[in-house]
Amino acid sequence: MTRPNTRSDQVVFRAIFPSDAAPGAHVSPIDLEATIGARTFTMLAPGGPERETALIQALSAEQLNSALPVLLGCGMGHALKLLLERCSGPVAVVEKEHEIQNLSGALAALDPQDRQRVELVSTDNANDALSHLTYWQSSHNDLRLMPVALPFYLRLDRAYYGRLQKELAASARFDFWSRASGPRFTGSQPRVLLITSKYFLIGEVEGACRKLGIEHKLVHIKNDTVARTDFVEQLLEAVVSFRPDCCITLNHMGVDVEGVLMDLLARLQLPLASWFVDNPHLIIHLYSRCVSPWTTLFTWDADNIESLRAAGFEHVFYLPLGTDPDRFHPDKAANAPAAWQADISFVGNSMIYKVGGRLKHGRFPRDLLLPFYKVSQAFVESDQRSVAAFLHDCFPQVFSRYEALPDNEAKLAYETAITWQATRLYRNNCVRLLLPLKPLVVGDDGWRVEFRHDPIQPRYLDALSYYAELPSFYCHSLVNFNCTSKQMKGAVNQRIFDVPAAGAFVLTDWRPQMEQLFEQSEMICYNEPDEAPELARYYLSHSTERKKTALRARQRVLACHTWTHRLQTLLEQMRQVYGTPVPKNSQRGRERA
Repeated sequence: MTRPNTRSDQVVFRAIFPSDAAPGAHVSPIDLEATIGARTFTMLAPGGPERETALIQALSAEQLNSALPVLLGCGMGHALKLLLERCSGPVAVVEKEHEIQNLSGALAALDPQDRQRVELVSTDNANDALSHLTYWQSSHNDLRLMPVALPFYLRLDRAYYGRLQKELAASARFDFWSRASGPRFTGSQPRVLLITSKYFLIGEVEGACRKLGIEHKLVHIKNDTVARTDFVEQLLEAVVSFRPDCCITLNHMGVDVEGVLMDLLARLQLPLASWFVDNPHLIIHLYSRCVSPWTTLFTWDADNIESLRAAGFEHVFYLPLGTDPDRFHPDKAANAPAAWQADISFVGNSMIYKVGGRLKHGRFPRDLLLPFYKVSQAFVESDQRSVAAFLHDCFPQVFSRYEALPDNEAKLAYETAITWQATRLYRNNCVRLLLPLKPLVVGDDGWRVEFRHDPIQPRYLDALSYYAELPSFYCHSLVNFNCTSKQMKGAVNQRIFDVPAAGAFVLTDWRPQMEQLFEQSEMICYNEPDEAPELARYYLSHSTERKKTALRARQRVLACHTWTHRLQTLLEQMRQVYGTPVPKNSQRGRERA
């Protein structure tokens, strides 16, 4: 006798009752069948109840009472009932299949006292399930989570239940709660766990670790989401085996939106340093559940500090960009193509295709698109750092429509489009003013579009590799021209460190934060784009002054602005926030070294 129940077009569940049950009689089901497309399988048969209870019988009393059992699937209730009998503490049950609960009635059949011991996790999002279990674990003395997966559920949805089994098993196997917590920064040199991805600057941080003799270990994030379980397992194993004093990541790489990683690190009292080398407000909005006293943010733009603190982050510090003086070095100038020789050059993206792509995919309403170019031009000329604040003050009608966008992601997509278009307009204007000097423009094909109607054309060169080609390229321009992105109206970009390190001269736009980094004699700046051509002509014709300025800038960069300087500053700040003071004799030894 069967009673069908359909969850969706893809899955059909049927409760199976005894064949001798009288019609209309109230009889509990003996099994359950699932049909997915052409595939049909049962929950218990041919093993019967033993198929569930065998998993619980295989667990020792010590295992059950030294951990928090997590039953992946309630099944027909046989495993749960035995688990509650053998275990004196709380039990979690993960089951997103509401139809199975309705058909089996396993939870409903529990007596009220046992039901109070069961924590039901029924979300169909695996990240939310992990977060739920993490909070549940924290309220029960952080005992290990011990997953017990019913075979039927792994066949039903391995992507969901299999992932939970793997990540929870990692927690149990490495037992990081009891083995990995402890005081941090107790030695003279910290141990650093680097959370890495393809983002290029993590290589610079790793190189700085090697130069400073800092023990470090990498945990690599793969691009595909399927590999997330591997990342969690690697992280937990590294925390136990390597015992780091802190973790370092860039732009919150590896931090999950749901906050599970932050919860784990907080209970381990393992601090995380997240260094934002792009606009943090275009990223941090995704992580509203990730505010933690065990997370310290570093930002390349000092203008972001107050707004990040206002977002709830207690520890926020300024940490500008830097350079690798071994990669950007005058010796790299040999054997460059003749096409690289230039009196004046500019390296940068035209932004034309980036803006077009953002407008295309943003699907913004008409009343935000119509004023888009006017608003972007006004943002170029404004001192406002925040697009939202700028719209509020200068374009209240546009701001009202911006505020009506459906979510934060849509709002930030529009802010990004405005910022990119403002950068495009600013770069276009700056470089166009240099056209009489026939500059070499290095970048995408958008530059040919931008200047297609200009009577004087620059020379064009395709974009160059940052690592393989730019270190040599800068040395072959008498003047390297720089104009900063409008996402950072007060900060400086990386070019003002890389070019001097390579032994070359840079002409850049003035930014307020530059005064903290260079003396006036070390960096030649234009305050307005109209000033740039005259300055360029002057330094092209005064080679001695140009070379002396480049030398002074290089000396400053080598003394203050390498990646090793930045890493030392970051780690010292982390020590001050989270660490045990270094003994005086250890500090003296380090200074002598």
